[in-house]
Amino acid sequence: MRYLMLALLLLLAIPVHAGRLVILSYHDIHDAAQGPTTDPDATSLDHLVAHLEYLHANGWTAVSASQVRAAGQGGPALPDKAFLLTFDDGLESFYTRVYPLLQAYHYPALLALVTGWIETAPGDRLNYNGRDCDASCFVTWAQVRQMQRSGLVEIASHTHALHEGILGNPQGNLLPSAVTRRYDPSRGSYESEAAWHDRITGDLTRSVAAIREHTGVAPQAIVWPYGAFNRPGREIAAALGMEMSLTLGNAVPDPVRDHTLDRLLMGGDPGVADLAWQLLPSHPVEPRRVVQVDLDYVYDPDPAQRERNLSKLLDRIKRMDVDQVWLQAYADPDGDGVADALYFPNRHLPMRADLFGRVAWQLRTRAGVQVYAWMPSLALRPRADDPVAAWGLPGKGKDVARLDPSQPAVRAWVGDLYEDLAGHAAFAGLLFSDDTLLRDTDRLHDAPPPGPARTAWLVDYTHELVERARRWRPQLRTARNLFAAPVLDGKTEAWFAQSLPAFVAGYDEVGLMAMPQLDRARPDKGWFERLAGAVAAVPGAREKTMFELATRDWRTRQPIATATVLARMRLLQVHGALHLGYYPDDFPADHPQLERIRPGISSATYPYRGR
Repeated sequence: MRYLMLALLLLLAIPVHAGRLVILSYHDIHDAAQGPTTDPDATSLDHLVAHLEYLHANGWTAVSASQVRAAGQGGPALPDKAFLLTFDDGLESFYTRVYPLLQAYHYPALLALVTGWIETAPGDRLNYNGRDCDASCFVTWAQVRQMQRSGLVEIASHTHALHEGILGNPQGNLLPSAVTRRYDPSRGSYESEAAWHDRITGDLTRSVAAIREHTGVAPQAIVWPYGAFNRPGREIAAALGMEMSLTLGNAVPDPVRDHTLDRLLMGGDPGVADLAWQLLPSHPVEPRRVVQVDLDYVYDPDPAQRERNLSKLLDRIKRMDVDQVWLQAYADPDGDGVADALYFPNRHLPMRADLFGRVAWQLRTRAGVQVYAWMPSLALRPRADDPVAAWGLPGKGKDVARLDPSQPAVRAWVGDLYEDLAGHAAFAGLLFSDDTLLRDTDRLHDAPPPGPARTAWLVDYTHELVERARRWRPQLRTARNLFAAPVLDGKTEAWFAQSLPAFVAGYDEVGLMAMPQLDRARPDKGWFERLAGAVAAVPGAREKTMFELATRDWRTRQPIATATVLARMRLLQVHGALHLGYYPDDFPADHPQLERIRPGISSATYPYRGR
């Protein structure tokens, strides 16, 4: 049930006068008395009944989708502790098992139909979660009309034929159809944005027309298959009358910004104890374990060797049992810290290989981790003939060459890259690399003076990049690397345009580089203790800060012993650190050594819990 415990509970941010709302998402309802099921999304009938009994006995009030819409538009407030029942896919069990329960409890529900499945032609078959199905697996239009006319069941679109995976990259991964630009291997190219737009518009138009034809009422809600949606798709749905948009996932989108509501997926047949835990108003912050990975280690000119490298990485990450991988999305083969090329299709820089989307998807589906795209925001090398190349900040000393973010042309150019990344790959978050800094000696075109104002200005710049990426990935979370010096000595903020309080306020996570070598400091016990203490002194910082340890000495370029890395992890935990990670993971050389580092980095084992 671990993945269920990771699912976030929605506290709907509709107007402040509204009460708390939880939206529950169910699929097939299985009667265990009729034998076992292989469907991982199915909920047993006895557990569903227990859920309804628990909600009724503990003061929860069932509300309809129309009530939620009205509250979001400034109408009557929702009651405190409100819940909305939603059921996806239009399975036959909704009519035979769920609908009688709705009648008994007088509870409303939202039924999301894949209209193409209901209209499966005689003799045609499809695979539904390992089950060989024909039209009899789904409700009929006659049953849909009966339930809708009862006043208890509202019908939503779950698309007509987008509940499937389509070819999403040259390596053959199948990705959610609604948000993926289809890859054409015969042409070696992706579907254009215009072609994608036409495909999604055509599908949703067909779904809306079918529901209106058979029920007399057009749907007012869209439930996105697999919870995968983007803003252009949301706009298409809204133009067709489906202003209410529902998703799944571990991030909580802003309904005012995205008009899309998160739902709690009741997969894995959760019992009442699991439901009750999810319905708690708050949960303790769970420790996170992160590994930062250079995609340059996976890359090889030989595609077959690339796949062998990827397989080795996947096996290692799965064995580690970490929560997140911060994955390099750019190429830096010469190691100078400046991105010469990218690992995804884009409009400005060379593509070393179309690799990021493939690796990110495999890590998510095979290793079960969240993937953050690790990207520079300033240290990017435009082509020599690109006008943006003129707006550079020269590298000095240990600082790498960067672009001037005060130039509007630079901001637009870098934003294009972030939008391209999000348009071609599925990932959970963005990590802004350690190049996102400005020195007090940097000659900028137009920026605030060094100090808190410049720090805030640079945070705002990264937020612009996030918004560009959120066009295609609205639920993206954010993280940013932070040097240790501004944490240990606030007076050095002017040297970096970085501060821990500003980062705690500005991002979901802070990747604090607990690497004394970067500051030419002695890596002794006292340094790590002071760093942990400085984080603990900032309100809210402990819950957001991931202490990122080095596995290589940046001065000598030699590996740091695995035992030393592990000892530093445990020292930080003893002094209150909650989240831990390391960089780099040299998986080809097994450094740090997997079996030795695993007890310290695995999410399954916490030898020393933070105080």
